[in-house]
Amino acid sequence: MLDLTLAQVAQIIDGTLIGKPNIRITGISTDSRTTKPGDLFCAILGERTDGHDHLIQAKENGAVAFLTSREVNGDQVIAPASSNNLDCVIVALGKLAAHIRNQMRNVEVIGVTGSSGKTSTKDMIGQVLSHAGPTHSPIGSPNNELGLPLTILDAPLGIRYLVAEMGMRGLHHISLLCNIARPTIGVVTNVGQAHIGEVGSIEGIAIAKSELVQSLTDSDVAILNADDSRVLAMRNLTKATVFTYGLSDQADIQAQNLELTSNGTYKFDLVYRGYRTSVSIPILGEHNVMNALAAAAVGIAVGMELSQIVEALASLTQVSKWRMEVHNLPGDITIINDAYNANPESMAAALDTLRKIPGRARTWAVLGMMHELGSQSADLHHDVIAYGARIGISHLVVVGANGQIYGVPKLADPAQKAVWLPDFQAATDYICNEVNSGDVVLFKASRSEQFEVLASDVQACLQKKWSQ
Repeated sequence: MLDLTLAQVAQIIDGTLIGKPNIRITGISTDSRTTKPGDLFCAILGERTDGHDHLIQAKENGAVAFLTSREVNGDQVIAPASSNNLDCVIVALGKLAAHIRNQMRNVEVIGVTGSSGKTSTKDMIGQVLSHAGPTHSPIGSPNNELGLPLTILDAPLGIRYLVAEMGMRGLHHISLLCNIARPTIGVVTNVGQAHIGEVGSIEGIAIAKSELVQSLTDSDVAILNADDSRVLAMRNLTKATVFTYGLSDQADIQAQNLELTSNGTYKFDLVYRGYRTSVSIPILGEHNVMNALAAAAVGIAVGMELSQIVEALASLTQVSKWRMEVHNLPGDITIINDAYNANPESMAAALDTLRKIPGRARTWAVLGMMHELGSQSADLHHDVIAYGARIGISHLVVVGANGQIYGVPKLADPAQKAVWLPDFQAATDYICNEVNSGDVVLFKASRSEQFEVLASDVQACLQKKWSQ
């Protein structure tokens, strides 16, 4: 919890103080609706709203002062102008977070990055480490220039571990986040084609992701995916001690003898330096075995016993929304809401998970557009839909005006269907009319497509239909 005076805030961010210097700040708020007594309300210039328009509500809810980019009524600190095109209030929050991070003693900060699986891996790491000591791992994906500082500023007193997700849209973004968070353990899950439109090439993405391990010192630990050659090559770019994880024999921490259970989750042998123990994770998808291995590697790096780690993995839950969320409906119908985000690699992993779920009547993949893929976008969308057809997904349903980029593939199997539907209403009507008992329906698209809304609409429709 924060405990700073307004004068200290002004000094840390090199801002202009207007008002009473001895006002004490005990929290940070960026949303006037959830502001609490003692908060410093930060007036961010958002895409849809200007935080300066919500100062009255923030004050009514208990804000004691404001962090602003211009002068307003009331006690405040005005942030200095930004030199990097970021909102100066967000830059100021980064300075505050860096200050708080520098005050932390005996705290391991785990930075997590990768093209896909960051949030699930972050959540698993947080749950594993909570078996070793007080842990702060935020829900969701607060992984940018605003979210990461808030992760630090929201951390309670007395924590031993802080897990920070780090996203990127281009070069130097992760370096900026590392300068704030100063991670002592860095985890890189994979290098894929997410944001390739922003960076230009998969090699550029690898360079951007490597900024995490390059920030580590020789007393730190880098945890790398041994099954991804671009990630494994990062071992040559860091001073840190390197631990690797994966299915390959060269990994330090391995998963062997994977076994798909009757409900679509996995059992496997966790192997580390001659020790072998059986592990079961209660989360769908083979890709989550890799995420669990990364979490196990972090546990080993901080000195946890394997028995503790195995116990923690066996009790994993889905913490953040819309990531392989399973909803069992009447009529033995299953909804898998994986709608938070999508890129070519995570699409393939989701389709594989759908295909491998045992004992289901038919499989439905309801897909929306993937964003930020640049000039390769059309080809990558065609590849995804072709892959779904090739592995035998029963119904491929593409939704939305932008979804036409997938194309509709020719299907060799007459039992398969592929359709394009223009909007959520058409998709809801079609799916609810066609889904039968025993079917499983997956929803996945990029964040801005808001497929969680479609998943919720379809779920409500099917619930009503099959409850009658």
